[in-house]
This record gives sequence, structure tokens and C-alpha cells, in this order.
Amino acid sequence: MAVALTNGPILLDGGFVDGRAVIVEDGRISAILPAADVPAAMPRHDLDGGRLVPGFIDAQVNGGGGVLFNDAPTVETIAAIGAAHRRFGTTGFLPTLISDDLQVVRAGVAAVDAAIAAGVPGVLGIHIEGPFLNVARKGIHDPAKIRALDEEGFAAVTGLARGHTLITLAPERTTPVMIRRLADAGLVVAAGHTNGSYRAIRDALDHGLAGFTHLFNAMSPLGSREPGAVGAALEDRAAWCGLIVDGRHVDPVTMRLALRCKPADRFMLVTDAMPSVGLEDKAFTLQGHRITVVDGVCVNEDGTLAGSDLDMARAVRNSVAMLGVDLATAVGMASHSPACFLGIDHQRGRIAPGLAADLVILDDRGEVTGSWIGGQFAA
Repeated sequence: MAVALTNGPILLDGGFVDGRAVIVEDGRISAILPAADVPAAMPRHDLDGGRLVPGFIDAQVNGGGGVLFNDAPTVETIAAIGAAHRRFGTTGFLPTLISDDLQVVRAGVAAVDAAIAAGVPGVLGIHIEGPFLNVARKGIHDPAKIRALDEEGFAAVTGLARGHTLITLAPERTTPVMIRRLADAGLVVAAGHTNGSYRAIRDALDHGLAGFTHLFNAMSPLGSREPGAVGAALEDRAAWCGLIVDGRHVDPVTMRLALRCKPADRFMLVTDAMPSVGLEDKAFTLQGHRITVVDGVCVNEDGTLAGSDLDMARAVRNSVAMLGVDLATAVGMASHSPACFLGIDHQRGRIAPGLAADLVILDDRGEVTGSWIGGQFAA
């Protein structure tokens, strides 16, 4: 049955507009009409002045609601993570595995496939962040889990039958031929936890590398004589760049400078969220290390960053406050940009007829007051 979403500004391609209604039917947006043209007999959902925006898509979600995907790569874990993040406007996400044994990777792939088959709300695929990384830029990843990308690894990461696979790797630890094989197999390939030179990263971009995981963090920096991974990312105007906008992973000045190097729509907001999101208890265990939340970021006993306590709604608000972009741009970085990066922009990421009815209501403070996933509403 069709329902009209009315009485609030709606974010369309040209910006926020008033006086329109979004018609949702059979899980999709069937039409956008002048509010006055909605048939009198059609049921309505009153937005009560809230802003209607596309649902947020988070390509890097390690956990939430007290669970970590690595600890229990199951359908139940994925559902719990999705439910925790939906409260903050995430209507699409990639459960993310950090570096682990290949048997865990295979289990994660199987769990995501089963979750999609079961219709778990919001799950779009899997992000496999490691174990094919550079130990020199390991961050919180266990160095004992890091390994070379061989044929066994290739088979493990290319096993997803449903949904989309994003893989983060260090390009200098594999070959351009392997990167091309991964891309040709349908994976989205990103550079991260890399100490590669500019030339190595540039070569990877020429062979199918599509983007960069948490730009600036755990990668070779931009230097005066060696541009590094950061330099390659900022120079290439087509490459996508993930940003953790919590004010701690990357200084806002650095992020504002990055936005001057390439279009804002080539940046996408990610949370790199951990189990603490959605919980009052802000401590958990990660591969044997006690992780606590200090000033909004997750750290281990030594102070090493270990993901974030960030949610997507706060990332959007932070982008407005810290990066100086308007709300429409920030929302685009949380919705349309990741949809384009994953190759699903023909399905979701905007408010337009024919796309999935994955939608979020924001109040005047940018807090989430309700959402739809596939046309199903939850307050």
C-alpha cells in the first residue's frame, strides 16, 4: 500500500525543498509530488517538520550494540549491529572484519550471504579490512594475523554470492595483477594500512584500486619529497576517500585541506564503529586487548586508536561543524557518495523515484527521529 511522507523539507538532488511529498510503495520511492497533489484517500506519514534525507550508508562497521563481527561472524551478530546503528540513521552497512585468520574471513562471508538471504535489514555486503596489510601501518590490527594475499586468500575474499565485497589491502604487499583480478571479480578494492610509495599506489589505481580506507589514518603520509598514499589519494580526482570525522582520528584542518583538493562528493563518511556504539558501557575486548572509549575514541592500553565510538548521524553533524560544509553536502557524503563507491547508486543513496525507500528523518539538531529501510518504518 502506498503512503505519502509529508510536512517537512525533503533533500532532493538540488537541495532541500518544501511543499513536496514522497510516495513510498512496495519498498521503493514511487513518486515525488507537490504535497497538494497527494490523493485525499492516500495514507500519510507526518514528518512533523523534520528533514527527510536519504538513509546513511556506512562502509566500515566493525561492531555495535555490544557485539563485534570478528568475535562472532554470524547472522545474529550482523542483525544486532544493524539494529544498533539504525537508531543513528544507518540504513545500509557493510559488517567489517579486521585482520584475522582465513577461516574467520570465510565464516564472515558465509554469515553475510546468509543475512542477505534472510532479509536482515540494511546489510549490503561485507568489508574485509585485512589481513593483507603492511605491518608497518598495522594500527590496532594483530601483526600475527597479517599475511600475504595468495590463491587461498583470493578464494576466501571472493566467495560472497549475494551483496557487495569491499576489500582493504596494502597495494605494496601484493601485485597490480592481483588488484586487477580482484576488481575483475567484482570486488571494490581500497588501500589502507599501507606504507606504499606514491608510485606503488598510483600503479594500483591504474589497475583497479577504487579508493582509500580512513584517509590519513594508517597510511604513508604526504611528504615534501615522497607524496605517499595520501598524496596519491588527493591527486586522483576519481578515487573515493573514507573519512572518520570525529575530530580525533584526523584534525579538522587536515580534512578541510583535503576537501580543497578534490570534489566533496568523492569523500564518504565512515564510522569505523566498535561494539560501544549504542551502549552505555564504553569498554570491550578486541583480540585480547581491553579497549575503552576516551573522549569519544576507542583506544587500547597503550593509547593506540582502535576504531571509533562514532555513529553516522554524529559524523554528519561533525562534518557540518568541523568541515564547514552544509547539511546537504554532509548528508551526501553519508549516502550518495558511499552508494557510488560501492556501485549501488542506481538502487539507493538519493531520494528519487525508483530507488529503495531507505530514508531518515532529522530534527533541527540533526538527531534521528525515525527511519525507513525498504519502506519499513522504525522510530
